[in-house]
Amino acid sequence: MKKSIFATDLTDAQWAFLEDMLPKPARTGRPRTNLRTVIDAILYVAKSGCHWHLLPKSFPPYKTVFHIFSAWARKGVLAGVHDRLRAFAREREGRDCRPTAAILDSQTVRSAGLATEAGYDAGKKTKGRKRFIMVDTLGHILAVHVTPADRPEREGAKELLDDALVQHSWLRKLWVDGGYSGQDFAQYVKQLRPKLEVEVVKRSDTAQGFEVIPRRWVVERTFGWLMQCRRLTRDYERTVESATGWIHTAMIRIMLRRLA
Repeated sequence: MKKSIFATDLTDAQWAFLEDMLPKPARTGRPRTNLRTVIDAILYVAKSGCHWHLLPKSFPPYKTVFHIFSAWARKGVLAGVHDRLRAFAREREGRDCRPTAAILDSQTVRSAGLATEAGYDAGKKTKGRKRFIMVDTLGHILAVHVTPADRPEREGAKELLDDALVQHSWLRKLWVDGGYSGQDFAQYVKQLRPKLEVEVVKRSDTAQGFEVIPRRWVVERTFGWLMQCRRLTRDYERTVESATGWIHTAMIRIMLRRLA
């Protein structure tokens, strides 16, 4: 049994659930750094938002942790672990691991000035990146696409769906907001997946102030979950792969806490 030092550390039950999903050590070469301590360090950075070089000394050297995180984000390891945990989380809720309905939306996040690809969102008056996500009806992320903030809503959504609908071919219903209305977007989705129905959920014309909008509140709640990780309150990443990796990391943390 490992004694936890920080609130973000994995419990023994969570580590037992996660361990078999991680890459196996190479048969040759130097002994690998203990992956449980690496995961603990990554979760600490995600939640606290600290700089890599400010990692407490109880964790492995920050350059080692950074190298492993970057490699896992680039090679899709974090995405793979995330997707397996999502299947377990859905089954725990009595749902099929393959959802048939999804909600799509985007969030503009201010950049810290490090991004190699950033843009200016005139509507939000924000320079940074835009996070497009598609979630199931429980709020679990099905697909992520990170772009410069000046990417138009429909164009970014099309780019996400190009890959997402290959992986999630069983989807039959997609809810979107008014930014994705119009025949152009609906026709594009129809060409990709003829059986997928797109429904635009608009805000009431008579509504004043805050309003809970059917279906769309689910994806907004997911954005709220992500913003509980300080690393995601702004975009501190140089690469899109790293920015996407932190989103998967945040959801991995959330799902592990529910599963074990």
